[in-house]
Parts: sequence; C-alpha cells; structure tokens
Amino acid sequence: MGINEHPMQALAAYLPENSFSDVVTYIHQYKVHLTVTKQRKSILGDYRHSHQNKNHRISVNGNLNKYEFLITLLHEIAHLLTFEQFANKVESHGKEWKKNYSNLLFSFLQKDIFPTDIANALYKTINNPAATANGETELLKVLRQYNTNNKEGHTTIAALPVGSLFETEKGRTFKKGLLRRKRYECIEIATGKLYSFSAIAEIKIV
Repeated sequence: MGINEHPMQALAAYLPENSFSDVVTYIHQYKVHLTVTKQRKSILGDYRHSHQNKNHRISVNGNLNKYEFLITLLHEIAHLLTFEQFANKVESHGKEWKKNYSNLLFSFLQKDIFPTDIANALYKTINNPAATANGETELLKVLRQYNTNNKEGHTTIAALPVGSLFETEKGRTFKKGLLRRKRYECIEIATGKLYSFSAIAEIKIV
C-alpha cells in the first residue's frame, strides 16, 4: 500500500472548493498527521489516536472523489474529537461519535460545499449516521456519480437490472437477485451458491 504525506496546500487538490481552510483548522488545532493512501478495499479512511507523544494520525484513500474524500475525512475527525472528549471510555461508533460526526456534517453543509443531491442525501442520514460506508448505501450511490475514474464496462450492482450477469474482480460470475434489506442476494453461476453483495459493490458487466 503506497502512502503519500502531503503538505497542507497540496491537500486542497483532494477537497471541494470552500472546505480547505476549515479542514486545515482542525488539522492544525489537533496536530493531526494526515496521510493520503492508495485505494484500500476494506476501508476508506482510518484514525489512530495520539499516544506516547505521537500525534493523532488520520489516513484517507486518495482515489475518492472530492466530496467523498471530505466526508470520509470528517468521519475520522469525529473519531478524534470523541477521543479528545472521552478517550477509550465509549464505543467507537456510539452516540458520542454520532453526535460529533453529525455536528461536523451540519457545519460543512451550511457552507454550500456540496451539490444539492449530495446535501439532500447527507441531511437524510445526519441524525443517525452509519458506522461504515456500506451502511450509507443511498448516500454512496449519489457520491459515486461524481467519480471521474470509473472503469469502462464497470458499474455498481445497484445499477444492474435484476437477473443480470456480472463478474467480480476475481473472475467469478454471478446472477443478480433481489434486494434483502441493504444487500443483494446473488447466485454464483458455477456453483449455484447464494452470496450477498453490497448495493455499491463495483462489478464488471457481462
């Protein structure tokens, strides 16, 4: 996994307009060591609290579009604020974190940084934000429309009609089934076994 450490001014290239100064204020105030990483499959961002005279550390995937980058960064800053207030005495995604994250999102929403569709999706989740990106399916659907690095012939499972065939990055072929809560039940063609997929999982159209 490649990691790049970016001077503060270079960070502006990853952020939407009118958000840089507010983000940098938090980074300087809490002495955050921020890194921008290459794509990680399991996480979009990460937070490590300060200890033994080391700074707070936050990392965010650099392949995210600007709006998703900012939202992911705010998710991690909310962890920092929660640690500053409660140390390790509360759940990582408990009510304390939810309150801090909601307050951060609300403050940035007031600055007209986000397009209307993203802002509307954020307002729908702001009172009870999910712990992980996969828990914010509708928000991610909207956010991913702003990606500029989509692979040709690829899409999300949610965008496929039921019954369509798709292929995973490992070359396994599946048939899309019905939505079960927030995940799609899909049949692997080779084995007939059922698997569940996130609605925003990126797949190749067959």
